[in-house]
Amino acid sequence: MPPIIYVIRHGQTDWNAERRLQGQKDIDLNAIGRAQARQNGVDLAEILAFENQPFDFVASPLRRTRETMEIAREAMGLPPKDYRTDERLVEVSFGAWEGFTLKELKATESERLAERKAAKWDFIPPGEDAESYEILSWRVGSWLTSVDRPTVCVTHGGVIRSLFRLIGDISKEDASEAEIPQDRILKIDPELKIIGWM
Repeated sequence: MPPIIYVIRHGQTDWNAERRLQGQKDIDLNAIGRAQARQNGVDLAEILAFENQPFDFVASPLRRTRETMEIAREAMGLPPKDYRTDERLVEVSFGAWEGFTLKELKATESERLAERKAAKWDFIPPGEDAESYEILSWRVGSWLTSVDRPTVCVTHGGVIRSLFRLIGDISKEDASEAEIPQDRILKIDPELKIIGWM
């Protein structure tokens, strides 16, 4: 099993604030998001001070996750850009729905939205590159099995939902509806199957 992993969701973007389906669109942090990233870095520095071992740092390659990582590392007193990225940590793709709010989609996609509500974890939106949370969890699982040392990871809400499902054995329904805060740190101990916010 992988060692301990600390996971941070990227800070807030304007699309998060507007409740737009962001997916794989490359959106920057807003001022709130940058403040969240900085505070998470301060908190993480305190946490890691008690961990007597080196940590790997990895992020999704999208701008909002890289900026979160760099701000957090700077707040920790570490070189901001001394981390790696992994494509498997990119957010779930909402396909043709990216950029829209659910309210906006209701006017033209009411039947598909009803399908999504009935089986959110397995629902695939329209669009060639669209994914379900189940499909996302396959690549997240591949990343998880590759983790071979204590790790700090900056990623997305959908990826964290997949981690809840893969490690915490949470139901599809609960995982797909879980609130994923942007101002807290998730600690995962896969060996003990412990997963919780700090």
